[in-house]
Amino acid sequence: MTITLISRHTVARTAILCLAVATLLSACAKTTVVRETPAPSIAKPGVTAVVKRGDTLYRIASANGVQAKDLAAWNGIAEPYTIYPGQRLKLYPGSSGAVASAPVASSKARSERPSVPVAGTAKPVTSTAAAKPADTKPAAPKPAVPKPAPVPAESSVKWRWPADGELISRYVAGEPTKQGIGIAGSSGAAVRAAADGVVVYSGSGLVGYGELVIIKHNDEWLSAYGHNRTRLVNEGQLVKAGQQVAEMGRSGAPRDMLHFEVRYNGKPVDPLLYLPKR
Repeated sequence: MTITLISRHTVARTAILCLAVATLLSACAKTTVVRETPAPSIAKPGVTAVVKRGDTLYRIASANGVQAKDLAAWNGIAEPYTIYPGQRLKLYPGSSGAVASAPVASSKARSERPSVPVAGTAKPVTSTAAAKPADTKPAAPKPAVPKPAPVPAESSVKWRWPADGELISRYVAGEPTKQGIGIAGSSGAAVRAAADGVVVYSGSGLVGYGELVIIKHNDEWLSAYGHNRTRLVNEGQLVKAGQQVAEMGRSGAPRDMLHFEVRYNGKPVDPLLYLPKR
């Protein structure tokens, strides 16, 4: 029988090698994760963007280096953030120049100096120095929230009813699904232009509107006609008040009806304020 003797030097070298390998494996197992902090929105005072066909609020915000929620706030656009071709969007928060989502400075007041015991005495003695006032800084002003533009009492456009039928739903301010009125009717009934203008959109790309036609009447006023069965006009086409632009239907709606909106500077207003009484 052969007995192999291992010297203490060999054992020591083996132990040191194992320790080095273990240390190396432990170092490799640690992973440093670097998280990038999203850049804040950068307002662009005086700069605007015009909505083109196929644009979304998120696409315009990303292209201009601002956050979508700030872009929506600056332009008074509520969820689901519907925008229209030809609409002009501000890339800044307004006259105040404040940037939305800006952090507000704050600080904690320092506590008063505690009593300090003096050597050789039984009772602690309070320092005779005047208490240092709290080290506070005034909080930065909160960002101003842009107020919606006042709705004009009268319109520069002479409006007429876009369809015959019963009024089944009314405009509700701030309610995304009720930004216009609903007019009941039968499939194929005529949908007519509410005023002279030019067709700036004719398609079905806006979720919730079905087959949609949008007419621009001037630089301030638009009208929209949704849930049609068939669209009869193309983008860029000039139309006259009362001209048929679509056939009533139920695309994107539970029944045959017309969803009609009036927008002032891109923002929805109550159509009943401007349509003739009937």
